[in-house]
Amino acid sequence: MTSRYRSAEAANGLDPLPPRRRTVVKAAAAAAVLAGPLAAALPARAATDAPAFLHGVASGDPLPDGVLLWTRVTPTPEAIPGSGAGPDTEVSWVVARDKAFSTIVAKGSTTATAASDHTVKADIRGLAPATDYWFRFSAGGTDSPAARTRTAPAADADVSGLRFGVVSCANWEAGYFSAYRHLAARNDLDAWLHLGDYIYEYKSGEYAARGKVVRPHAPANEILTLADYRIRHAEYKTDPDLQALHLKAPVVAIWDDHEFADNAWSGGAVNHTEGAEGTWAARQAAAKQAYFEWMPVRPAIAGTTYRRLRFGKLADLSLLDLRSFRSQQASTASGSVDDPERTLTGRAQLDWLKAGLKASDTRWRLVGNSVMISPFSFGSLSADLFKPLAKLLGLPQEGIAANTDQWDGYTDDRRELLAHLRSNAIGNTVFLTGDIHMAWANDVPVDAGTYPLSASAATEFVVTSVTSDNLDDIVKVPEGTVSAIASPVIKAANRHVHWVDTDRHGYGVLDITADRAQMDYYVLSDRTSANATSSWTRSYRTRSGTQKIERTYDPV
Repeated sequence: MTSRYRSAEAANGLDPLPPRRRTVVKAAAAAAVLAGPLAAALPARAATDAPAFLHGVASGDPLPDGVLLWTRVTPTPEAIPGSGAGPDTEVSWVVARDKAFSTIVAKGSTTATAASDHTVKADIRGLAPATDYWFRFSAGGTDSPAARTRTAPAADADVSGLRFGVVSCANWEAGYFSAYRHLAARNDLDAWLHLGDYIYEYKSGEYAARGKVVRPHAPANEILTLADYRIRHAEYKTDPDLQALHLKAPVVAIWDDHEFADNAWSGGAVNHTEGAEGTWAARQAAAKQAYFEWMPVRPAIAGTTYRRLRFGKLADLSLLDLRSFRSQQASTASGSVDDPERTLTGRAQLDWLKAGLKASDTRWRLVGNSVMISPFSFGSLSADLFKPLAKLLGLPQEGIAANTDQWDGYTDDRRELLAHLRSNAIGNTVFLTGDIHMAWANDVPVDAGTYPLSASAATEFVVTSVTSDNLDDIVKVPEGTVSAIASPVIKAANRHVHWVDTDRHGYGVLDITADRAQMDYYVLSDRTSANATSSWTRSYRTRSGTQKIERTYDPV
């Protein structure tokens, strides 16, 4: 078999950036400035100048005949992420049918350069569908760790089942990534979905665990420049639990706001001050470049994360980019949530989504969706609960009936999409969502005001945060205290909500068969402990043809 490969920039769908002019003095100075913030986060390396793979290896976006491989090589000690320093280095890869690498099926090489922060990607093709493979990289006589990946089933294959890990919102300063470790230990995942906020942009101490920094961010400042974003991505990639999960299964990732800045939209962000923090255009471009350098993501359209993957006849997965094209969040200045001129998706992406859902011939239509599509009213929450909930959602604390950063803030897009599902009798559509730092199991009603008399057009499983603060953390009360009070009130005001847990951290496991799609929700014992345990807490499913959520009492 042969492999086809491209440079990191071309594999991203991005034009390579021309290298900046650097003198030896400038490169050395940059390395010295950046070495401090990142040095503590880097794993120990041998006391030689041999290349090292300090940030692990990863794979992503599985296809029936291929998968995207990723790594970052540190060619010399001074070539730390974001420095712009370090020599061009040849990096080779090998793909095998067995863990011992006795049956090689693909191999190739490329050059890691400072222009791409010494990250490399290999877009491997010519593989067999629904097959486990092992791969590793090599440079200068040093081998990377060996990793498992898996291709998708053939497009016309009858697939009995699929299983995905589902995560979002992993804030380094707020705790350890034990959720990743527990998913890696399962050994039964076809892939895992990251629904956004893979990194956080805040300066150190600004957003931690109930205000306490568990482990400090690098760099310590809020990230603004290309070097900043590269350093922050690099820090996250040193986490051993994250590395372990990347070693076990391919990831399918989309971005949300914190890969850029809090509550990002096409023209800015809540956490961006134009001028004082540079231009939004420059910051957004830097964030996107670093993301595509550091993530095993194969964009279908350059500069975005919206694309579609297929897993045999059982499911296809439409992945959305809900930051690059959206209008500013609704306010007195920027318009009403019902304004048809405002958009969350952008016209082209919404048309693409609608067309793909209509044309789909799979049993299930999954949508990777970074912000909640189900409508949400606060109901009669008391003031002491409403204010911290509003803070968590970024809402005016004097009161408002919608989270304007979610689909609630862009009701015309939602109305059009749900009407499309109903008018074309498109069933078995399941939204998979992160962002809100809570776990939910929802029907998605055509008209929440008259539900359940009005129909449900789809269903939605929302996973909680891996580490980022949720409601009990903001109120600073024992875990479960707020959920016991808030959950019944939220459910009473939102009859399409079957379950909500406002307080705990964890992850989900999505299991799909022809008959049903089921989400098992798992919670962590203590996000601030590197040895946190994991336990199953609830399961919900939607049976084929129902567009309804129901509880089930056993995990898969």
